[in-house]
Amino acid sequence: MHYPQALIDVLMLLATAIVVVLAIQRLRISPVIGYLGAGLLIGPSGLGAVGDAEGVGELAEFGIVFLLFSIGLELSLQRLWGMRRYVFGLGAAQVLVTGAAIGIAAWWLGATPAAAIIIGGGLALSSTAVTLQLLVERGETAGRFGRVTIAVLLLQDLAVVPLLVLIPLLAGDGGSLAASLGFAMLKAAAALAVIVVLGRLVLRPVLRAVAAGKNPDVFAAVTLLIALGTALATAMAGLSLPLGAFLAGLLIAETEFRHQVDAEIRTFKGLLLGLFFMTVGMSIDLPLLASDWLSIGALFIALLAGKTLIVTLLARLFGLAWPTAMRVGLALAEGGEFAFILFSAALAVGVLAAGEEQLLLAAVVLTLAATPLLTALGARLEARFAGHPEETDLAGIETGDLENHIIVAGFGRVGQTVAKLLTSAGIGWVAVDRDIELVTTARQRNLPVYFGDASRPAMLHSLGVERARAAVVTLDHAGAAERAAEAIQRARPGLPLVARARDILHAERLRHIGASDVVMETLEASLQLASKTLQLADADIDVIAAAISAFREGDSVLLEELAAERRSAEGH
Repeated sequence: MHYPQALIDVLMLLATAIVVVLAIQRLRISPVIGYLGAGLLIGPSGLGAVGDAEGVGELAEFGIVFLLFSIGLELSLQRLWGMRRYVFGLGAAQVLVTGAAIGIAAWWLGATPAAAIIIGGGLALSSTAVTLQLLVERGETAGRFGRVTIAVLLLQDLAVVPLLVLIPLLAGDGGSLAASLGFAMLKAAAALAVIVVLGRLVLRPVLRAVAAGKNPDVFAAVTLLIALGTALATAMAGLSLPLGAFLAGLLIAETEFRHQVDAEIRTFKGLLLGLFFMTVGMSIDLPLLASDWLSIGALFIALLAGKTLIVTLLARLFGLAWPTAMRVGLALAEGGEFAFILFSAALAVGVLAAGEEQLLLAAVVLTLAATPLLTALGARLEARFAGHPEETDLAGIETGDLENHIIVAGFGRVGQTVAKLLTSAGIGWVAVDRDIELVTTARQRNLPVYFGDASRPAMLHSLGVERARAAVVTLDHAGAAERAAEAIQRARPGLPLVARARDILHAERLRHIGASDVVMETLEASLQLASKTLQLADADIDVIAAAISAFREGDSVLLEELAAERRSAEGH
């Protein structure tokens, strides 16, 4: 009986993925390194257990598509526009400067001018798949370091378009280089505009209609259709599949369905990303590594050192503190998965020789394997050299690109809980606290928390109170909470403000100051205790919920009466 080779290969990869996941959990190593090692083991240079590595690789590329889709869900067009300084400023500078430096070095070492251009452009790109996966695993997509890194990666994905256009032109297929590039970019801009406009007009009504049917299978199918359909549309326009998926995620992020969509694609994303990393591992040519290890090692070291230096200096020029700039440089030092596509295309048209392509791919794979270690090193170095955060200077520098965010005054247990929920909802936030040990610990975790007094106008200005959508005061000291609320209302009259109150009188004073809503910790604790007690007494759940809801609706009147009685008793 004949069994399809593709099915056998997929089963082999799935079985390997299961073993890798179990081993990763036990050994506590980076999933990226685990998948790369597994791919090397079962690939052509290892056991040769996979017959059609190229066919499996095409399937695994969808992992990058779903990764970019999920990152888009965490952002929004408005937030992306707020990052424009780093996307189109730092990102463009990184690609141009790094590409030029590597290209000149390649030409000096004997590459043809055409090959040098492609080598420089290809190696200037970093790994979107690996770096974003590490950011997501460490929960650092919302912090300063994560936002800047993602911004640069987005521009790199856009840079793939002109590089792909360049390859046939450099091969001498004819035509004006400038005219061809201009036409390609014009076509890309038109395609992106059409996708964004149609998405805003059509996407929300379609998702609402599907959700109204209350069929989870149909909703999952529509989610896949949107992600893959938009990716295909951008590919047909000459752009990349991942870029289209990212746009689809951005559009859905502006709707009320973002969390349900994210839940639907999470399983696909994790599985396909694992397959992608294994196919990268399968591409490692061990005989080549053995025969030309000195050249590959030199290229590996030069690429990591050179890109780290260039990106760090550029990030510093764009206003990042030295420790954060150095961390961004280390995170983006590796080569990227798009290098495989560019170098293969250049080989097909004769711009690169076979030996050159294999040498470059081997070095890129090694840098991918080193990325988790470099990212961890960057985090340690930033934690060690960042020192004590300053009150306003550091906050002003690091939150300059934030818009429509939440200001959290107080980062104790309550403030941390609020921040975690905001992060899970994809909402940007920045916090301030006067506890230096607490702030230092939060900074070591790359959280946007700064040392300072929330009642100081200069501090609020540094936190971007003019651009914030709301503020929440979680300070447990009554006087400090009132001073912070007053300062926020003076700095930004009418800004929605939620405050934590200790008791009835404190709640009344905060409301008088201008708090939009006040949550009394004693009241909420009492309601939770009452709910649990009623449940133990076998009261009906609906009755309990209705009683608590009615109490909350009438609590303002009750609190006013109690506050009047308290003032009378105290002789006020």
